[in-house]
Amino acid sequence: MADKATIIVHSGDMDKIYSALIVANGALSMGMEVSMYFTFWGLQRLKKGGLEKGPLSKMHMLGIGKHMIQSRMKKVNVASLDRLITDFRELGGRIIACEMTMEIMGLKRKDLNEELIDEYGAVGTYIREARESEITLFI
Repeated sequence: MADKATIIVHSGDMDKIYSALIVANGALSMGMEVSMYFTFWGLQRLKKGGLEKGPLSKMHMLGIGKHMIQSRMKKVNVASLDRLITDFRELGGRIIACEMTMEIMGLKRKDLNEELIDEYGAVGTYIREARESEITLFI
């Protein structure tokens, strides 16, 4: 088994996207390979201009909660989602977009930020990645 982690990014909630990218970047910085399989609401974040969009999973309060969290994050110098995904890509992380979700949600490749995506695949692609991984996470 490779020194590898695979993360299913199922949620598009801001805090969960942060968690997925922070764990992924931590694993990459420790020398692991990492692939992130974006599906369902997580895939929405790969749409052009979609990374910074989306509610908090709890206490969203019509956007006020998200604004408060973002303000606190800025105060303590937490990197933006754009920065985290740029770091992920620069450290060699791989992003896989779920083709089945694209079909269900009516998304075309042109709708997504293709610069971020390494591969398009179905469940078999995820299973291949997971079988090669020591760590698998569902976020």
